[in-house]
Amino acid sequence: MAKAKTETAEAVESVRIPPMQRLLDNHFLLLFLGVVVPTVLYLLWGVMELSQIPIAE
Repeated sequence: MAKAKTETAEAVESVRIPPMQRLLDNHFLLLFLGVVVPTVLYLLWGVMELSQIPIAE
């Protein structure tokens, strides 16, 4: 009985978790990306809008 448990535990440990699943399982990384990506996009959008305003004479 104990031998069967150790064999299944070894089989579970030898399974590689795909990189995308590891990424999606990391909640703090998803939170960070969810805050940083929109912030960077809005900053870039704002800079583009400011650069298109004609200079007053």
